Amino acid sequence: MTADELIAAVDTGTIDTVLLAITDMQGRLQGKRLTGRHFVDEVLAHGAEGCNYLLAVDVEMNTVEGYAMASWESGYGDFVMRPDLDSLRPIPWHEATALCLADVVWGDGSDVVASPRQILRRQLSRLAERGWSANAATELEFMVFRDGYEEAWHKAYRDLEPANLYNVDYSLLGTARVEPLIRRIRNGMTGAGLAVENSKGECNFGQHEINFRYADALTAADEHVIYKNGAKEIAAQEGMSITFMAKYNEREGNSCHVHLSLAEGEGGESVFARDRAVFEHFLAGQLACLRELTLFFAPNVNSYKRFQSASFAPTAVAWGHDNRTCSLRVVGHGQALRVENRLAGADVNPYLVLSAMIAAGLYGIEHELELEAPHEGNAYASDKPRVPSTLQAARELFAASEVAAEAFGSGVVEHYLNHADVELRAFEAAVTDWERFRGFERL
Repeated sequence: MTADELIAAVDTGTIDTVLLAITDMQGRLQGKRLTGRHFVDEVLAHGAEGCNYLLAVDVEMNTVEGYAMASWESGYGDFVMRPDLDSLRPIPWHEATALCLADVVWGDGSDVVASPRQILRRQLSRLAERGWSANAATELEFMVFRDGYEEAWHKAYRDLEPANLYNVDYSLLGTARVEPLIRRIRNGMTGAGLAVENSKGECNFGQHEINFRYADALTAADEHVIYKNGAKEIAAQEGMSITFMAKYNEREGNSCHVHLSLAEGEGGESVFARDRAVFEHFLAGQLACLRELTLFFAPNVNSYKRFQSASFAPTAVAWGHDNRTCSLRVVGHGQALRVENRLAGADVNPYLVLSAMIAAGLYGIEHELELEAPHEGNAYASDKPRVPSTLQAARELFAASEVAAEAFGSGVVEHYLNHADVELRAFEAAVTDWERFRGFERL
């Protein structure tokens, strides 16, 4: 949808509400519902204000200490949400509604550098300096429950009924059981301008996946967060619920496999297909930086529960040709040659994971790192280095990373280290159901 199309739709009453949204540290859409008239008359040209605590809170929206950009001492002022009209689109699962994503800037027009969208823009600018762009696609898995969100809350998320009661990986019969919901999501995303390719069942009970055509990296990240938010909203409208937790239970977790390639200019020919040396240096950079940038691939305590042997979630820092036991899987040929990062879970922030992959690849190219031989066989049973197994370990590696400091800047590094510290303190203070069940009566 163009700005002119939006103005015409507001004039005719076809659109009466515009969602203005930013993406927070957790990869969620946050913002305001604006009347269409106010958006067209005021916000389109000047933006809108939002409290800067949106990039300085925990997952439950609690104000927390340690962020330089927002605090009680600084008064929790505003930043500006500046509409990016390239992201403007109708949202068909809400009546007469459009959505526009925003970049986050300070009052003087300078970037809020800790904003995930701005972090990715910076890495894309580094590629542009070489005459390159990035294409990407993210594959999100999720679990569907027949309980609505409020019912699930009151049940403390225990004893929920999955939409499928057995493994429906690739099963047409099994996926038909939940097709009314999945079809609504597919068609809703198509109506919002996303290029839906397919949906399929997955292994865990009630687990599914919807896949989209690749796009330039910024668009891919934008569409990731729009889809994730929209899928939850559509499920709620159907009296059901969806979770993108990386590891909901002891069975298979929810992954987010990330495909990335480089192109000449904007949408040009594949750099990887043209220059094998660049491809190998890029991939070698992924291997060299994977452990120290894991914080951007696995941002939460729960993220690390996925990394189990023989689980289709990787544990070894290795690459292979079409080898799903490796953290990095090389797929495609010619113009379709690309790297698939299998480390990230569905709880990942897409702007940050793509930023980390680009930064790692540029590190490999700049230092002309030599690519090791592909791993053959089962990487789970190999002697390859292991991915970090806890948020604490990933936090320490990120803190010591020269690659992160150079690529993202000290302000961004400190911001996301504090995010990890907040999560770790909350985890260490929590009393879990597991502890209660073990100790309430028996100890």
